[in-house]
Amino acid sequence: MRAMVLEGVGAPLKLVERPDPLPGAGEIRLRVEACAVCRTDLHVVDGDLLHPKLPLVPGHEIVGVIDKVGEGVARSRLGRRVGVPWLGHTCGHCHYCAEGSENLCDQPLFTGYTRDGGFASHVIADGHFAFDLDQDADPVSLAPLLCAGLIGWRCLKKAGNGRRLGIYGFGAAAHIVTQIAIWQGREIFAFTRQGDKQAQEFARSLGASWAGNSDEPPPQRLDAAIIFAPVGGLVPLALRAVRKGGRVVCGGIHMSDIPDMPYRLLWEERELVSVANLTRRDAEEFFPIATSAKVRTHTKVYPLEQANQALDDLRAGRLTGAAVLVP
Repeated sequence: MRAMVLEGVGAPLKLVERPDPLPGAGEIRLRVEACAVCRTDLHVVDGDLLHPKLPLVPGHEIVGVIDKVGEGVARSRLGRRVGVPWLGHTCGHCHYCAEGSENLCDQPLFTGYTRDGGFASHVIADGHFAFDLDQDADPVSLAPLLCAGLIGWRCLKKAGNGRRLGIYGFGAAAHIVTQIAIWQGREIFAFTRQGDKQAQEFARSLGASWAGNSDEPPPQRLDAAIIFAPVGGLVPLALRAVRKGGRVVCGGIHMSDIPDMPYRLLWEERELVSVANLTRRDAEEFFPIATSAKVRTHTKVYPLEQANQALDDLRAGRLTGAAVLVP
């Protein structure tokens, strides 16, 4: 197999040749068709997320075909196209798993962080954390749904049912959430970094009612806001933009520190909440909704060997939509 490997935090990924991995009990092996590049991959590579497994193959938005199964996995799954997300394994017996909150498991494994991921020609995954996907769909188009879509869906649920929704940071997750929210009958207000006209135009092209800089007040008070950009300074801006009783959802796994802010921004029963990881239930809900909403992902394809370029383009904000690696 070929894989792009992180040997040390902050180092460029290296292309290496390895023996094809073999699945253990309960595991499957995928021949990777596509793997999207997520901002969380940047946080892993750049050291914002501590203690990754090293050496590590990043990547957790994986689409592939099962070509080998381990003991206890039905052979009927061979040849099936599946998706593998960020949450790669849970213990199944801690308090959180028992109460249906497996995203908060005390002993999880995360794809592309604490177990090898999909920046490779093949990957091993827990058979219970691989979702059946449309056999006839384009794997490149499907790949961003495995994190940008799933986390975006969880954020959208957390935001509540309000009609006017603000989105801060208009990248891969935002462009998927926007399509679903508009399909639900909501109105989208997109906030981007200062002067990012390309992202603002992209938001409008997807149906956003308004797009502007993150420090601009929206033309109307928002019912809720989702922050996808990893910038703590957006929290007080979003709280200022939502109505009384509104909610601000922080959707990233990493964010810079939230600055000091006056209590009056939180007062009047505004809420500030975070989203952590995802559950398999989220996937059961999300994929049929994405199909019904006719979600179309916007992607830029890179060969596997150009993973560092894809990461650089994401880091520099040169992408609209999602980068996808193809072995």
